[in-house]
Amino acid sequence: MTVFELCNLVVLPFWLLMVLLPAWTVTRRLIASPWIVAPPAVLYLVTLLPVATMILPEVVNPVQARIMGLLGTPTGTTLAWAHFVAFDLFVGRWIYLDARARGYSAWWVSPVLVLTLLVGPVGLLIYLAARTIVGGAPVAAEPA
Repeated sequence: MTVFELCNLVVLPFWLLMVLLPAWTVTRRLIASPWIVAPPAVLYLVTLLPVATMILPEVVNPVQARIMGLLGTPTGTTLAWAHFVAFDLFVGRWIYLDARARGYSAWWVSPVLVLTLLVGPVGLLIYLAARTIVGGAPVAAEPA
């Protein structure tokens, strides 16, 4: 199994819990921890360390052609993917927690979470727009 494939495996359980079992006590406890994003972040770090001297100059002074070349490599693609899945999970976690605190129905939040998993910024934008329209202040925290 490659690091690229492992990135998918380490985040999928959290997404499934948030989307399919959002009210389950186990889901609420697990997703409450920001450490759920650690596995893909660690995979990112492990992939980055051996090539850091090559990568860091490119991200400090990004030039499109050089970034394209970097992303077109197996290591570059793996780094980008680990970055995507870690940050998408972090955003999905925030959406899940914010929606639960506001008492939003899982029936409309779950599809937004799926969008966030697949196309992160689109899911975030839709959630922010819906949150603005629906409104509602966070309610008291529910017991874990």
